[in-house]
This record gives sequence, structure tokens and C-alpha cells, in this order.
Amino acid sequence: MASPTIAANAYANLARVLENSGAGKGGEPGGQSFASLLKDAVGSVMESGRKSDAQTVAMAAGKANVMDVVTAVADTDVAVSTLVSVRDRVISAYEDIMKMPI
Repeated sequence: MASPTIAANAYANLARVLENSGAGKGGEPGGQSFASLLKDAVGSVMESGRKSDAQTVAMAAGKANVMDVVTAVADTDVAVSTLVSVRDRVISAYEDIMKMPI
């Protein structure tokens, strides 16, 4: 179960990505494309997974705190859940578009 702190961190990361992408600025030229935004988001999830794996290995070696491992795994869980939710919304939007009459 995600804690409010983990959820707040996930939303802060999303806000930072959107701020860097220029989203919400009326499609200014030079802004990040949707594909690159998606690529950055997936990369962020992968990096979170790598950190979680590194913390788990460090704990198995006796070099990490259990709380750090739990926090890293929870962060990864929130990131993956968010990514799956976005994927589901994109697929739903695509299906809605395909149902539209031409």
C-alpha cells in the first residue's frame, strides 16, 4: 500500500517532468514531444526499479537498512502502477477514437 509521502513524491516527479517538457504552454515550438515524454516516463520507472533492486541486493549483503529497501520498493510500486494506469487510459482513448464514425 502506498503511503501519502510516496504518492506525493510520485506527483512531484510527474510535475517536474511536465514542467521540463513545456506541457501546458499552448504547444510552444521547441517543447518536448509526446513520444519523448513517454520515453522519459518509462526511463524513470526503469531507474526506480534499478534503485529498488540495488537496495535489495545491498540489504541481502547486510549493507542496507530495511526501511530504505521498503521505501525503494514502494516507490517502484507507485511508479509501475502509475505507468499501467496511463497505459490503460491511452488504450481506452485509442479504442474510443477507433469507434468514431468517419
